Amino acid sequence: MSSPATTPATQPQKTSEAPAPVKRSLASRVLTRPEIGAVVAAIAIFIFFMAIAPPFRTLPSFSTVLYASSTIGIVAVGVALLMIGGEFDLSSGVTVVTAALCAALVTYQLSLNMWVGVLVSLIVALGIGFINGYLVVKTKIPSFLITLSTFFMLRGINLGVTKATTGTVATANVSELDGFLAAKAMFASDVPLGFITVKITVLWWLLFVAIGTWILLRTKVGNWIFAAGGNADSARAVGVPVPKVKIGLFMGVSFLGWFYGMHLLFNFSSVQSGLGIGNEFIYIIAAVVGGCLLTGGYGSIVGAAVGAFIFGMTTQGIVFAGFDPNWFYTFLGAMLLLAVLVNLYIKNYAATRR
Repeated sequence: MSSPATTPATQPQKTSEAPAPVKRSLASRVLTRPEIGAVVAAIAIFIFFMAIAPPFRTLPSFSTVLYASSTIGIVAVGVALLMIGGEFDLSSGVTVVTAALCAALVTYQLSLNMWVGVLVSLIVALGIGFINGYLVVKTKIPSFLITLSTFFMLRGINLGVTKATTGTVATANVSELDGFLAAKAMFASDVPLGFITVKITVLWWLLFVAIGTWILLRTKVGNWIFAAGGNADSARAVGVPVPKVKIGLFMGVSFLGWFYGMHLLFNFSSVQSGLGIGNEFIYIIAAVVGGCLLTGGYGSIVGAAVGAFIFGMTTQGIVFAGFDPNWFYTFLGAMLLLAVLVNLYIKNYAATRR
């Protein structure tokens, strides 16, 4: 006996509906954020210095902490973006000083308006960033080596040109030049906020953090940065202009280095050519503490800002507490090691929760 024919009505129905996404708890979403480790550390350090250092509790002291944080945080924004894009810049510290020296020497030696020096130094800084990025993407030499070479060259140029021009290792005082006061208002003025007075660098820092976060999380360029840092070959395969992205990121670091260099010049009216040595490591550590992985493709601009705030609190808190400032470098090393371990754990935890 033949089996009865199966009618369409009796056939099993295939569904094309995708499975409903698994809803993650609030705690899971918070714990997988790159900056969570830095936020916890910042809270602990803040409570520690509030408890042991009475001067730390005053508003003027907090203003000093914010200023110290901004001097690290401005450049750390660009460094964090570059690290997320999979590269390093070891010349960022001396680029700051190169920009300041360029503006001071050009305007003073040629008796020009300060704004001419500001513009010339911006072009020089962007040129340094472009050269770094171009050499990295064209030669395939690791950015660590390219920018380390740039570091040594700029260090020598800063000292050699300044001494040849002025006879000393510092620029002349430029406070009497035309345009100085207007430029100082933009780069180095004090801003009263009613309950507290802060350096304008604090406001610029917050603005750069907001812009960097918007670029990273709300634009196509941000997706390109993550892709280029995560896997450059795969990114190229899907149409990401990896060379342009990386060159742009190097130029971004140089731009923010130029900005901080202008602050140094207009805040002190003169610049020492030997400044900036070692600051590049502090910018990188601030980014790493804030959640950026050394391998690229992962990180947060807000986290880098929190990392800068941690260093601002520590540098000032050690002084307010009466500790030996030399312990700061021990803190740097410990925070770097701890941040790498925490960030690796958070990344692995996030991967298992997707």
